[in-house]
Amino acid sequence: MPQIDQIADTLSSQVFWLLVFFGLTFFVVGLGMVPKIMGTVDLRDQQIAGDLAAAQAARDAADSEEAAWRTRENANRAAAQALIGEAKAKAAAASAAKLADAQGRLDARLAEAETAIEAARASAMAEVEGVAADAARDIVARVAGAEVELAAAEAAVKEVMAHG
Repeated sequence: MPQIDQIADTLSSQVFWLLVFFGLTFFVVGLGMVPKIMGTVDLRDQQIAGDLAAAQAARDAADSEEAAWRTRENANRAAAQALIGEAKAKAAAASAAKLADAQGRLDARLAEAETAIEAARASAMAEVEGVAADAARDIVARVAGAEVELAAAEAAVKEVMAHG
């Protein structure tokens, strides 16, 4: 078969050109393109590592800022609570003073009213005794037909009221 006979004649030249082609391809790709690609990959890796380091530094700075902010916020909150407590204490003291003043005025008015009531009661009792004495004189005059002196009638009314 002529195809099989031909392989032996052309095999060595084909293998030679195959090795030449792959050798050139290795040198062009392996020594020309791969180092550039590896350089780009290394540069990209360095850039990613730098970006990650910058992000971590930014996160650490943000965390420390947040911690400082929380500390300030807690201090401000404590100060506000102290102001509120102080204002409540002042308001309670002012309210207690106003209540004490009002209670004093009410007690004074109550004492005046009790004095006035006692005076009115004494006056009313004197009037009742006077009216009772007049009524007793009139009753004695109508029933018995006798005249009773005003002083005697008043003394009798006082005696009856003292027992009753």
